[in-house]
Amino acid sequence: MDILITGGAGFIGSHLAEWLVGDGHGVTVLDDLSTGRRENLAALEGSNSLVFVEGSVLDQDLVRDLVGRADVVVHLAAAVGVKLIMDEPSRSILTNINGTENVLSAAIPGRKLTLVASTSEVYGKATKFPFSEDDDLTIGATRNLRWSYACAKMLDEFMALAYARDSGLPVVVLRFFNTTGPRQTGRYGMVLPNFVQSALAGTPLTVHGDGTQTRCFGHVRDAVESVVRLMREPSAQGQVFNVANDQEVSIRGLAEQVIAATGSASEIRHVPYDSVYPVGFEDMMRRLPDVSKLERTIGFRPRRPLSEIIDDIVAEKRGSN
Repeated sequence: MDILITGGAGFIGSHLAEWLVGDGHGVTVLDDLSTGRRENLAALEGSNSLVFVEGSVLDQDLVRDLVGRADVVVHLAAAVGVKLIMDEPSRSILTNINGTENVLSAAIPGRKLTLVASTSEVYGKATKFPFSEDDDLTIGATRNLRWSYACAKMLDEFMALAYARDSGLPVVVLRFFNTTGPRQTGRYGMVLPNFVQSALAGTPLTVHGDGTQTRCFGHVRDAVESVVRLMREPSAQGQVFNVANDQEVSIRGLAEQVIAATGSASEIRHVPYDSVYPVGFEDMMRRLPDVSKLERTIGFRPRRPLSEIIDDIVAEKRGSN
């Protein structure tokens, strides 16, 4: 098959491109390199199975042309990372909503299978755990711009499912939780690569707040395998799936594990949120996914332990220093 990956030079997209080329597919990557990097695709350099196009999902004509040539579309292009969203909220909203609209509209004429990336952020301030795909969503006040990302991705989901119902477009919505591993940059506030980099440098690991907030971290390879399996499963079409590991860890505990794994003498430093983020930020204390629907549908769920994820990131960071 010929598969178009928007945002394919990004963290998840580049790993997905490698997997699909390895499976014998032709892959076209569309990326404006605002957050993605050509180096992420270095392993596929020179491959006849990869075509790289530098451009934006906001370019309707370009998107229409590339989608028209593809058999399947995986739409990953988005403004990502809490820090980026808080720093550039208007650009983030534009990219996340208009870009998805362009991709979905282009996919309708050929009824192209389209997988649309969403996020665990859509669960917002929900207090029912674990988070299930059919749960009600509770978003904070509009003055807190942190929620603009969640609302934009909710609109992406609504658009995808509306096109599925109104136009018969085969779509799958992917709600990614904290996905991490080699190639993830800490530039946009991604916690684990930042922790590893600090530990290796012997500098303090900065924990926001009291560190008791918990998250679940999944390995990018498990996330990619989930996407590939959903792509192949007809019963997944028209549905939403949590793509996640469901093993919780506190952010303080994560910092402690990174220090132990690296043998670092770094200290853990707690800082208040308002010293890091602009006005309009609020955090959630817990984010726990229910992944039973994913496992029922594709016979697979992300299971790689946090220790393996940390070891893989440490090995990559040490190799690049």
